[in-house]
This record gives sequence, structure tokens and C-alpha cells, in this order.
Amino acid sequence: MTDTIAERADGAGDVAVPAVDYTTFDADNHYYEATDAYTRHIDPAMAKRAMQWAEVDGRVRLLVGGKINRFIPNPTFDPVAHAGSLIEYFRGRNPEARDMRSLFGELEPIRPEYRDRDARLAVMDRQGLDGCFLFPTLGVGMEEALAGDPPALVAAFTAFNRWLEDDWGYAYRDRIFAAPMITLVDVEAAVAELSRVLEADARIVCIKGGPAHSPIGLISPADHRFDPFWGLVNESGVTVGIHSGDAGYGRYINDWEPFGDFEAFRHSPLRSVISSDRPPFETMAAMVCQGLFDRFPNVRVATIESGADWVPPLLKKLSKVHGQMPTAFPSDPVEAFREHVWVAPFYEDNLAVLKDVLGVEHLLFGSDWPHAEGLPEPRDFALDLRRHHFGEDEIRTIMRHNGRALTLRRAA
Repeated sequence: MTDTIAERADGAGDVAVPAVDYTTFDADNHYYEATDAYTRHIDPAMAKRAMQWAEVDGRVRLLVGGKINRFIPNPTFDPVAHAGSLIEYFRGRNPEARDMRSLFGELEPIRPEYRDRDARLAVMDRQGLDGCFLFPTLGVGMEEALAGDPPALVAAFTAFNRWLEDDWGYAYRDRIFAAPMITLVDVEAAVAELSRVLEADARIVCIKGGPAHSPIGLISPADHRFDPFWGLVNESGVTVGIHSGDAGYGRYINDWEPFGDFEAFRHSPLRSVISSDRPPFETMAAMVCQGLFDRFPNVRVATIESGADWVPPLLKKLSKVHGQMPTAFPSDPVEAFREHVWVAPFYEDNLAVLKDVLGVEHLLFGSDWPHAEGLPEPRDFALDLRRHHFGEDEIRTIMRHNGRALTLRRAA
């Protein structure tokens, strides 16, 4: 097998040989939410405090908590960008200094497979995907917008998960594993919702990265007040995914550069440099240093669409602090990370270094399909693994086995 899409084309130049000749499991697939995802099942008493649609200046806008939300500039997703249209930009290549609008290119009408599970399965068959974890597009940016109104936040996420069950299911045909969203803002409600989605066969649940919201303000998600939630995760063996989105880090970066509300694909150079690695680095540091995995040894956490360049410096710091304060840790913090955390790197990351510090068994293949910043052909992730000198058995482990194993609830 060769290393580039061009080289993989046949003599006519229009038929590509798959990057691997076996089916794979994609740990980072997405849907584009239906317009009633948050409203179909919302408690009527909370409707005006949660998500609503309104026409403002001739455009359909999403209101969250009565305020226009700009996390996604076009939250109806119709039209939408072509899958992979920003791949060169995210590989660090924009020599013509084109603006984001031109980089997106011409938009297209929403496709059936972006919102219909049977249409998605047909596309997955063509893509060589045996299964996938399925995450929100809009949903990973909603918690921060409603954090000031915990009852509305809980109601919105509960309504969203019921929509998710309707349209996608949590383990559809044992191939599409959609992740319900859980907020920790109300621990009792989080436990109740986790219990409910587990009964509905959820195999992965999603929480936001960064400090968790609580009645007393922001605090580490590894704080003991959240132990009832983590206790049920531990008992059930379900995987917890932490997917990138609005983790609330704008509040810290605003100290350097006031900016306003989070908006996808709108960043200054400073924000791009200092913000992307902080949420996963600090979230995983808190979980390890505050003993979450020692208290709950059956917890598995997968970091999704947060890259992996933060992993080597985190493990280096954990090793140093462990050497300085060995009695502060019940177990080796580096080994705790390696045992309990799975990482889905970006295709542009230094994958070879990641193999050295983390190992092959905890690396996940995630394409981010069908997002503009993702891979247009999911299995082409294997080409980047080859460029970083992974062996074919290692590639198979990452592309096929690691993600699939996380769909199985592990006995405590």
C-alpha cells in the first residue's frame, strides 16, 4: 500500500484503493442535529429558558437562554460545508492566506446520511466502517451557554438525549453508538440521567472538558462531590467521552484578549496558540492528580477531537511531580493515565511520539467525518499512521480494535 491519495488512484486517476483492506471503527463521527433536537421533548415549563428558534434580521437564529447563540454560525446546517473541505488548513497549510469563508468553499444541501441512521449505515458500508462513536455538532457547545441556569441546562440535555434516542439510538445495529450528553451541574440529575441512558443501552456518554459547573461554581470534575456519578460509571463499565467544544476557556483567554462569545472557526492567532491544548491537558491532569482513577478503577475515559500534542508534556509533568511528591499519589500517575485514558489524535499530530509515550493500545482512530476539518475519507487516517512508521499490525489495532473494545461495558 502507498502513502498518498494520488498514489492510490488507479491508472485512470479516478478510483482510489482503500487505505486499509479491512473494516474499521471510527471513534469520532458526527451528525448534524435536526432543528428540533432540543425542542421536541423539552419540558414546556423550560421551553423559553432553553433553546428556541427565531428569525432575526431575515436569518434563522438559535436562541439559548433567550440570547442569540453563535457557537455554530449556521445552526440549521442547511446548507453545510463539504466533508474535509478544511483539511489543508488544519494541516497548517494556507499559503494564499485565504479567509475562512473561501476555505470552506461552496456549501451543499444537507445530506440524508447526516441526519438519518439508515442512510448513514449505507455510507458507512461504502467507507469501510464497521462501527463508530457518534457525537453532536451543536451539542458540544451548549453547556456553557446555559450554565447560569442549571434547571434549564438539565432540562435541555434531557430533552436532547430523548431526541437522540428517537433519531439515532444509542447502539443502533451494534454499529452506531451515539453518545448522550450529561451535565454534572446537578449531581443527582446526572446520576438519574446516566441511569436512564444506561437502561436504553448507551455504550458511551459525553461530558464537557474543563472545570465542571456546580451549584457553588466551577470545580474539577474529579472532585468528590461528583463521586455518585463516577461511581455509577465505574459500576456500569460505560465509556466516558470528553469531546472538544466550548469548554468555557474563553473566560481565561479573555484576560489576555477580550473576545466575546465562543464561535466555531473564529479565532485570533493568540487564541489558536494558547487555547486548544489547555482543556484536555488540565482535565486529564485533574483526574489523575485528584485520584479519580484510584477511587474508581473501572473508569475509562476517551478524549475525542482534542488532539494529542498535549499528552507528552502532561506525562512528563506527572512523572516529575510524582518524583517530587511520591506519597501524594496512591499509584504511579503516568501508569494511571496509560491505563484509564484513550486518546484520538488529530491526523496532523506527531503520531510517532504519541506511540512512544502512550502505546498503541490506547490510541483511537477518529476521522471527525463529515465535518469540514475532518478527513473526507475516514480510513485515510491509516496513511498518516504509515507516514509515522506504524507497522501494519499496529495500524489494524488502532483502526479496527481499540475503539470497538470501548463499546463493550467492562465488568467492574
